[in-house]
Parts: sequence; C-alpha cells; structure tokens
Amino acid sequence: MSAMFAAAQPAEAMLQPLAGQLIVVSCYTRFDNLAHGPRGTEAKQSLYTFWMDPANGQMTLLSVSKDTVMNPAFSRFHPEKNMLYTVTESVAEPGEIVSWRVCPLTGKLTKVGSKSAGGTSTCYITLDRGCENMLVVNYWDATVGVFGLDATSGAVQECRSMFDPKEGRAMKARHDKHVNHSQNDETAQKERQADPHSHAVILDPLFGKIAYVPDLGMDLIRQFTFDKASGTLKAAGSVPSGPPGRAALGPRYIEFHPTLPVAYVVNELSSEVSVFEFDRQAAQEVIASETPESTPTLRLLQTVRTIPEGFPGDMNTCGRIAVHPSGRYVLVSNRGHDSITAFRVHRDEGYAGLLSTSSTQHTFGATPRHFQFDGSGQWLVTANQDSDNIGVFRFNLATGKLEWTNQRYEVPSPNFVCSVVPHSELPLASKL
Repeated sequence: MSAMFAAAQPAEAMLQPLAGQLIVVSCYTRFDNLAHGPRGTEAKQSLYTFWMDPANGQMTLLSVSKDTVMNPAFSRFHPEKNMLYTVTESVAEPGEIVSWRVCPLTGKLTKVGSKSAGGTSTCYITLDRGCENMLVVNYWDATVGVFGLDATSGAVQECRSMFDPKEGRAMKARHDKHVNHSQNDETAQKERQADPHSHAVILDPLFGKIAYVPDLGMDLIRQFTFDKASGTLKAAGSVPSGPPGRAALGPRYIEFHPTLPVAYVVNELSSEVSVFEFDRQAAQEVIASETPESTPTLRLLQTVRTIPEGFPGDMNTCGRIAVHPSGRYVLVSNRGHDSITAFRVHRDEGYAGLLSTSSTQHTFGATPRHFQFDGSGQWLVTANQDSDNIGVFRFNLATGKLEWTNQRYEVPSPNFVCSVVPHSELPLASKL
C-alpha cells in the first residue's frame, strides 16, 4: 500500500505549477526595420524563459524559444490562463499578436497562434475586465485596435474596431528613411513629433470604461470611452502630457496608483514624470454622456525630472515607468543615463500621490529599455538592451533603493521583461 502511494506521488506533484517565479525576456532579432537603433547583438532566438529563486533572486535559464518570431517585445500574461501574449515591432511590416502556451510544469513556451495587429511597430497590450477584449497599440502608425478574446481558450479573435488619429492621412515620416528614434536632439525630436505616435493604452481602474492613450508625437494623453460589448473606442478629448506651453515632452506610458486617484505619465523626450489627479465625477459624466467630447478626467498636479539636473536632456530618453505593488514608490528607467530612478509617493493630506526623488541607481548595463518586478515586489529585473544582458536588483522597501545582487545574465538585445506566475491546472480526469 505504501509503495503504491509513493509511486503515485510524482504524477500528483506534476499537477502543480512550477515553484516560484518565471521571468520571460523578449529579444530583438532584426534591427533594420525598427524605429530606433539598438547597438547590441541581433538575437537568434526570440524569447528566453528563466526560473527565479524567491529566496535570493537568482535565475536559471529554463527554455529558449525556437519558433521564428521577429522582434517580439511587449508581453502580457493572462490573469487566469497559462497564456502569454507578445507583440512584434517593425515599421515596415504589420505587427503580430503572438499567443504562447506556458507549461506550468516546465516553463516551456509553445506558440499556439498569431494574429495581425492591424498596424506597424506594435508596442502595447491591455486586457479589459473579464478578459473579453484585448486593446493593442501600434506605435509607428499610431493606430489603436480592439480584438476579441475567446473565453475558453484565450485565443485572440478578429479585430472589432480600429482607431486612427491620422484619420487616414499619410504619415510624414517614411518607414524606409527616418531618424533614429533612440536619438533625442532637436532634429530627431522634430521628426518624431511630425506625426501622431500612440505608445500605450490603459483603462481607468475604477470603472474600466475610460481608455487613456499617450501620444508621443502630439504631447497628449488621448481620452476615450470604451464599450466592451461592442469592442469600440470613442474619442473623448485629450489633455497635455505635462505643463501647458511645453514642447517635446513625448509621453510614453501611463500608470495608475493602486489605491490613490492618481496617474503617472512618463515623458520620454523631456525625461520627466507628470503626476495627474483622476477626477471621478468627471469620469462618470464622460461615461454617461452620449457625446463625450472633451471633459478632462485628468488634472496635472506635478512634474518631476528623472535624471540629475546637470545631465544633458538630449543624451537621455525615458523607458519604463512602474508603480511598486505597495504603492509607496514610482520607478522610471533612463536610457542614456543608464539608470533607474525611484520616487517616493507622499501620503500626507494635500500632497497625496506627489513624488520626491528617493534614489537613482545605475543599471550595470546600457540602455535599460524595460524593467519588471517579480510577483513579490522584492526583486527587479532590468533589460539592458545595448549591452546584451539583464540584471537583478533587490528593492529595499524601507529606503526606496535598488541593491545590486551581482547577478547578471547574458541575453542578446533584451527589450522587455515579463513576470509570469503559472496558474495551477486540474488534470483532465478532474475536469470531466
């Protein structure tokens, strides 16, 4: 009896997901069709999957994707299914939304599908509440699409709507002849801002019915009402992404605080973070209106610099912005200064949500295009695009400082880090 029980244990254990934390790193595989100019090594494989030890942040490489996928970048893990979505970057070819099955036992990724993103240089994915729709942003031609999601499999379905801020007009910039979007001098800024360039899309955390899209080319945060039933976005005005009258801000990403009615916008070109108050009453009015034209739901409170005052702004562009899961800090990566700056979030009455600089830490690598916390918020992994490596830091929640762990891993042209904690799955017999 005991021998039979012992023999059954391994099979039973395999029903549980891999212990700890997976880190999936996207890599650029081709440089000539990107808007910007990486200086590292073109990757031969597209995705690297690591297992992270939660005790010390050390990582072990589990798998490398052999599927041919060109320039995978932004990734999003499904909150309920072991499905990972990545999008591909190219200014010349339509972007792809690639779906991957994540094996909870081994961490191996298996490509299960691909769908055209309907635009070029696809750069962002958001899933709505209930995971009924996927909102996708195409940076180069600025379009924003809404795609259905299969409720059972999580597969990406047909495009339900597509918003084009150019309204069909041709772009001024050419995909085969353009400035390097890694540069930030006046000439580069002028061309980068000759056209709209949507860079992200998120939904308000309170109602899930207002979408915000930073437009790097126009220095705006576009505002939409989102109807999940029809899968449509309706334009509802915009707000400047920083102080009025300023130019060459370049809004890249926007993130909401987990508990405060505050949103943070990182302005890539000006190396600044702008803090906005979310107006709940205005949001309700916009949602209820049949013609939601221009009631602003965001109000500017503060703008802070992400790099030292003495460092030339034209030598830096911002990358990622993230709010720590605790809500106590906001972090931003600086490409050029090659650092991550942490800001403390104030909680005092009258100052709630405002920021003050806590620390700035070199990333021990070049061009930190992206970074990501693990599921615990203790470990931070940087993607150092131009030095072909990723690095691990411990985040000190008491001081707001990043502590270098001396753990650096060679990965060619890493551009995105995705935190993946696999979901438990029932065996087939239990599902019947």
